[in-house]
Amino acid sequence: MKMRLSTAAAGFLLLAGIGAAAAQDVVIEPEQETVIREYVKKQPLASVKVPGIELNIGSTLPETVELHEVPDTKYSYVMVDNRTVVVDPGTRKIIKVIE
Repeated sequence: MKMRLSTAAAGFLLLAGIGAAAAQDVVIEPEQETVIREYVKKQPLASVKVPGIELNIGSTLPETVELHEVPDTKYSYVMVDNRTVVVDPGTRKIIKVIE
């Protein structure tokens, strides 16, 4: 009986950890994404190279990369390898790559 309880508790904790990690994912509301796309088109930036960084959601950009604020949102953006990258400025994590 003890073994089953411990296994069940471990399984619950594992699932709780997965749920907490998923809750940290940033979801950009459609209205915000429209604002970002329109702003980026009007305010193009020169593309930069960031060696060693894959442009994946969750990747962290180094402090050497200058982020540019998107007004009326809580996000920033930068052009990396000719792709627009939307970033959470607090964590510097990529939250969206706009093709």
